[in-house]
Amino acid sequence: MSEKIIHIDGVGKVLFKRSKRTRHISISIKPFTGTKVTFPDGVDDEIAFRFVREKKNWINKHLARMKELEAMQTKFDENSSYSTRHHKLHLRNAQRSGISVRLSKGKINVVYPQVLNPHSKILQAAVRKGIERALRLEAKQFLPDKVKEFAEKHGFKYNKLTLKNIKSRWGSCSRKNNINLSIHLMRLPDHLIDYVILHELVHTVYHNHSAKFWKMLNDITGGSKVLDKEFKKYRISIY
Repeated sequence: MSEKIIHIDGVGKVLFKRSKRTRHISISIKPFTGTKVTFPDGVDDEIAFRFVREKKNWINKHLARMKELEAMQTKFDENSSYSTRHHKLHLRNAQRSGISVRLSKGKINVVYPQVLNPHSKILQAAVRKGIERALRLEAKQFLPDKVKEFAEKHGFKYNKLTLKNIKSRWGSCSRKNNINLSIHLMRLPDHLIDYVILHELVHTVYHNHSAKFWKMLNDITGGSKVLDKEFKKYRISIY
């Protein structure tokens, strides 16, 4: 079994996935995706099943929290007013068999079959896909120049910049000074985008969060702690 969905009593459906990269059994629970268990290739299936049963209470507690997040999530329909920086969402139904998602002239055009419920998971996923396409396009047009500008202004040197659809963090910097930025930065105000970029550029000097790191970041931004607190208002995933 490399990947399989198994029903576990008291928990429900669980996706079990073998991985040659992992060394330990781990559980992840995310909105609309349910429970996923990743375990080492050499571990017997029954050991992974038993691990889930032992963590039943913990899993159910987090599943309940995920249900709350799912209920909070935006349901896009034809009356929705949603815009990125340079694109506006247009959602409409038509006599067609499939869903079409296209960017054109500042619009995210999503056309879906008339028989499809606008709040269905498949359509909601398509809308988010369209929004993410717009964010990626806008990120490519904006972020590289901004990173270059700040690097030159403050004397930082980085190796490579990559823009990704990262939903776990706003950005990162590797030991080789390769900077990764989430396209979802484009949903933030300018001053917070600047802060994330500067945060990762400072990591090209200090690859940790030591006192020296925070001092340099604070000297450049003039208020890193205040900006850090402001980030709590924002989620990386589209809600």
